[in-house]
Amino acid sequence: MLTSLPNLLTLSRIIVIPIIIGLFFVREHWAAWTACALFALAAITDYFDGYLARSWSQVSIVGKFLDPIADKLLVAAVLFMLVAVDKLSGISVLPAVVILLREVLVSGLREFLAGIRVGMPVSKLAKWKTAIQMVALGILIVGDDGPSGVPVQAIGELGLWAAGLLTLITGWDYMQAGWKHMNEEREPEPEAVPRPAQPHGANTARSAG
Repeated sequence: MLTSLPNLLTLSRIIVIPIIIGLFFVREHWAAWTACALFALAAITDYFDGYLARSWSQVSIVGKFLDPIADKLLVAAVLFMLVAVDKLSGISVLPAVVILLREVLVSGLREFLAGIRVGMPVSKLAKWKTAIQMVALGILIVGDDGPSGVPVQAIGELGLWAAGLLTLITGWDYMQAGWKHMNEEREPEPEAVPRPAQPHGANTARSAG
């Protein structure tokens, strides 16, 4: 049900994206901190929507569809905007590219596995990757608008590199797991062979004989 609390929390992550994007264009300290706060709240809902859905037995097909999409839209939007406003530049763009490419890879892999009815659970390392990634992005949103004397930008970039490294590792693990299913030789399902039609009166003839 779309109006259940877990699904509403998931939808809130999508609704907040345009607001965060708009705040990137406001070159004020309060705008950076507000965008960071909204991003942090959105990241927190990623935990609570799944937890509540399981606890309240409200796991739905809509929720399973929207949850990964909301996460990817939020992360992709923030990464693009960090580059657009020069809060992320130079070689530090590389982990951002790795993260985006991995998201495309995993999405395609999940779609393939879903087609053959095979699930792909999230590993513990992938959860750590997501946590580090979200913290790093939140720090980078603040960037140079952070406290004076604190290397906020450097801390955020270091966290993003750590997330990028874990992204490579988890992406490779997922690809290996998916490759096993790709190489499996599945026997084709036997087709129903229609029985030949019997001539009219054949059953009567057998009964009589």
